[in-house]
This record gives sequence, C-alpha cells and structure tokens, in this order.
Amino acid sequence: AALNPWDVMLCVSGTAIACENALVVAIICYSPALRTPMFVLVGSLATADLLAGLGLILNFVFQYVIRSETVSLLTVGFLVASFAASVSSLLAITVDRYLSLYNALTYYSERTVLCIHTMLAGAWGVSLCLGLLPVLGWNCLHDHAACSVVRPLTKSNVTLLSASFFLVFLIMLHLYIEICKIVCRHAHQIALQQHFLTASHYVATKKGVSTLAIILGTFGASWLPFAIYCVVGDPDYPSVYTYATLLPATYNSMINPIIYAYRNQEIQRSMWVLFCGCFQAKVSFRSRSPSDV
Repeated sequence: AALNPWDVMLCVSGTAIACENALVVAIICYSPALRTPMFVLVGSLATADLLAGLGLILNFVFQYVIRSETVSLLTVGFLVASFAASVSSLLAITVDRYLSLYNALTYYSERTVLCIHTMLAGAWGVSLCLGLLPVLGWNCLHDHAACSVVRPLTKSNVTLLSASFFLVFLIMLHLYIEICKIVCRHAHQIALQQHFLTASHYVATKKGVSTLAIILGTFGASWLPFAIYCVVGDPDYPSVYTYATLLPATYNSMINPIIYAYRNQEIQRSMWVLFCGCFQAKVSFRSRSPSDV
C-alpha cells in the first residue's frame, strides 16, 4: 500500500516521543538521588509515554510491513494501554502536587510512599484493562457497523475511553484550582506576617499559577479535540479528521518530558553526570516538593 503521510507523521512523532522519554527513564534509573516518590511518578509518566512512542512505531511497521488483523489488534490495545497509563500518571502527579501542599507537614512520610505506590498500581492496572478490552473481543473486526472513528475499536469502546478522559480532566481541573487557592492563600499569609506583599512574592505566585495554567492548558489542548471527535464523529467521515485530532494528542507525550523532567534542576544535573562521568556537581542534591516540578 502507498504510504499515508499522516501515518508517516505519527511514526515520526512516535520516534521523537520514544527518544525523549527513554532519556528520562535512563536518567531516573541511573541516578540514586532520583528515587523519591515525586520522581517515581515522573518515571511512570516517562515509561508510559515511551511505550506509547514505541506503539506508534510498531503500528506503522505492522501496517505496512506485516499486515495482520491480529497484530493490528494487539498494537491498538498496546497503544490504548500506553496512552491511558500516560493520562493516569498525569492525574497521579496532580494528586501528589495537591497532597504536598495540602498536607505539607505529613507529606514526607511512609504513608505518602504507600499512597504513591497504590496510585501507580491502580493507574497501570486500569490502563492494562482498557488495553485488553479490544484484544479480548471488544472490537469491530467482524462487525463493521459497530466500528468507531478509530478502527478496530467499537463506538462503545471509544465512548468509554472518552468518558474516562473527561473524568480525569475534570478531576485535574478541580485539583489545580484548589492548588491555586492554596498558593494564593500562602502568599496572603506571608503578606500578613510581613505587613505587605513584596514584589518577589507576587511574581512567584503569578508564575506558579501561570505554570499550572500552562500544564492544564497543554493537556486539554492536546487531548480534548480527539476525545470530543471520538464521541461525535462517525466512521463514515474522512479519515483525515481522525488523523488531524489524533496527531496533536500524541504531542502531549512529546511535551510531557519538557514540562515534568527537563525543567527540573536535579534531572539536569543527572543528565550532565550521565553524559559526562567526570562532571561533579558543586551543589548537592536536595529534596524538592512536587510543586517545584
């Protein structure tokens, strides 16, 4: 079959995603200082995005090299599980940020570690189940009338996935609003203690709120068009509509390492150590709260 330019762009996007996130996973695994719960969550996100990138590459290879319905179904299930794990990890990071501010005094405890591991186990477990649904029979290989805009997933399947995404997005929106309230409240308390709100406090508060808006805005702008189209779209529509909404969704996995990993000072230092063993950081690693990431 002739190469579809959209498939090529998805494969290129998958390659970039895999390379970016493989570096993050290598850095976190290589550096003992990055074993805190906060970086475990970042590592989970990078692992999910790495798998999603590899899934896009495999989907391209099996579509044009090994044409098989069974292999295609396995690839689609792999992609669903990977992207679901990515979105779930983003939710876990948001919950962790909220807890680090709401329960600041008790955050650094064994209970927090247990909570993080429980969240990750639940996130990956649910994602795996969502990925297995089409493989175990919830597909339209033998009933084309039930197909959705994403073949071979059924309409009911993509509706479930879209509803899950909308729920995650609303929870993240609520938590980030609460985080903004806590940040503004802390700034106000500092102002009362010092009798005025200094310019540095105002700038820090504004920067923190702007960062949260960018994070949530990027996530929504990447996934909302595809999630909405999966619900309102019809399989008879031109496939270009599916590609045009799916491609931006993959960009979220490309942007995640920049937002959650490469901006962090500890990961930047670890990157230097990874690529240049002779480099010795003059400033020792310090424990940071999730709100700094």
